[in-house]
Amino acid sequence: MRLVIALGGNALLKRRENPTAANQRSNMRSAAAALARACAGKEVAIVHGNGPQVGLLALTAAAYTAVAPYPLDVLNAESQGMIGYVVAQELRNAVAPRGVVCLLTQTLIDASDPAFERPTKPIGPVYASLEEGRRSSPPDWIFAAEGSGYRRVVPSPRPTGVVEFSEIERLVRDGVVTICGGGGGIPVIRRQGRLEGVEAVIDKDFTAALLAIELDADRLIILTDVGAVQADWGQPTQRPIATISASGFSADDLAEGSMRPKVEAAVRFVEATGRSAVIGALSDVAAVVGGHAGTTICR
Repeated sequence: MRLVIALGGNALLKRRENPTAANQRSNMRSAAAALARACAGKEVAIVHGNGPQVGLLALTAAAYTAVAPYPLDVLNAESQGMIGYVVAQELRNAVAPRGVVCLLTQTLIDASDPAFERPTKPIGPVYASLEEGRRSSPPDWIFAAEGSGYRRVVPSPRPTGVVEFSEIERLVRDGVVTICGGGGGIPVIRRQGRLEGVEAVIDKDFTAALLAIELDADRLIILTDVGAVQADWGQPTQRPIATISASGFSADDLAEGSMRPKVEAAVRFVEATGRSAVIGALSDVAAVVGGHAGTTICR
C-alpha cells in the first residue's frame, strides 16, 4: 500500500504551546513510534505543516533591521530543514534500519492565483488582541481573527506541481520514508525558463493531495489534533462525522483556515482517484491509517 500522510503542526506543537525547540522535539518523539508502526510495510510520503514555525522565523527576521527581512520563500526553506530534521531523526530512531529522508521541495504555483489578493493562511503565534499583534510586527502585516485571538495571515495559492516529483517518486518506490513538500513546499513560479521564489505559504494539505494524486497513492491520510470532522461545529448539535461522500461536502460549513482545506484536499484526492481519504487524530494514527477512526471521505 502506498500512503501520503499530511502531518499537522500538532506533531511538533500543541495549540497555544510555547514554540521551543525542546517542546517540538518532545512532541515529535511521542508521535514517532506510533507513526512508524502505522507506516510499517507501506510506501510512504509525509508532508508536514509549518505555520507556527515559519511565522516565528518571520518575526525573527523582521527583528534584525541591519538587513532586509528574508522573504517567505526563503523562510519556508528554512522551516523545511528545521522541521524535517526533527521529523526525520525521530522517525529514523523509531523505524531503524528503514531509510528516512527529508527532501527540500519546491512547489509550483500560478502567479495570477487570486489568493494573492486575499490572504487567508494563518502563520506564527496567536495574539490576544489585534493591537498586540500590530505592536509586535511590521506595519504591513495583515491579521485575521482566530478563535478568541488574532494571527497573521498570508497568501496561500494552490499548488500546481512539484518540482522534485520524480525524485520523490523514486524514493517512495524504493521504500524510503520520504518527508517532502514541508509547509506545502517552497512556493515558486517559472519565469522565462527559470524558477523564482514567491512570497506565500502553501497549505500543506493541498500539496499532500496533489502528491497523492501524482504518486497514485492508495490513500491520503490527513492527521490533525481532533478526532474527526465535526458537523454543526460550535453548536449544541455538534457531532463527529464518520463517513461522508465527496459530493456531500459543502465548503461553506467549515472554517477557512482550519478544517476546510483539509476536507477540500481530501475531496480533491477522492474525485481524482476514486479512492478514499481519511482525516483524524495523530494520537490515533494506526486506526486512522486503517480507516477505523476519523472521518473517511469516499466517492
